[in-house]
Amino acid sequence: MTYCVGMRLDRGLVFMADTRTNAGVDNVFTFRKMFNWSKPGERVITILTAGNLATTQAVVSLLSERMKAPEDRSPSILEVPTMFQVAKLVGDTLKETVQSQSGNGPVADSTFSATLIVGGQIAGSEPRLFLVYPEGNFIEASDENPFFQIGETKYGRPILLRGYDPAMSFEDAVRILCLSFDSTLKANLSVGMPLDLMTYEKDSFRVGRERRIESDDLAFNALSDAWGQALKTAIHSLPPYAFDDD
Repeated sequence: MTYCVGMRLDRGLVFMADTRTNAGVDNVFTFRKMFNWSKPGERVITILTAGNLATTQAVVSLLSERMKAPEDRSPSILEVPTMFQVAKLVGDTLKETVQSQSGNGPVADSTFSATLIVGGQIAGSEPRLFLVYPEGNFIEASDENPFFQIGETKYGRPILLRGYDPAMSFEDAVRILCLSFDSTLKANLSVGMPLDLMTYEKDSFRVGRERRIESDDLAFNALSDAWGQALKTAIHSLPPYAFDDD
């Protein structure tokens, strides 16, 4: 299982992903699920991956290899002029990979399926964020839906819904993301550390702050402990619940 989040802010974009993959309780590995490509001064593109590991690795490898292919091939994600076309190219590559691995079976239900978050900025346009489905189609983040989650989404979603503010700082965004991941880690053992974090500052056209959060990370654990204590305090401060027969 996986948990990844891409979030759009007024200041730019924030990405966070776990690194655990497993094929059973005794077959657990750590693999990176966040990938960055950039042309400093022109564009930054980030992809988060969830789903079948062979599929996601094949997609990332194909995207990287096609940047180095001969001149007679189709443009790569470092060449297309808009983030919309980046998302389309990534979607086409994902669809191609899923179909090649699953044969003639149903694509959407295939064990080889994957879902991706694609975000970034190309000079001349605003930062954009997309959710790409196994079928290759995609949707874009908006004011009404300013963040995307993939993988094990349900445990961390309530915190994001209540805490998100488009005007928040990167520091505040990282705090609610840490709490969202903390809730997911505690509820589902198939999501695990370390966690990868990256921020992208609007119009900087370079990869921003990157950090790998390990299980002994002092800041993450302090947030986790403080959140747990704050919940207990809030519960005790709520009005009492009375049964009708009391």
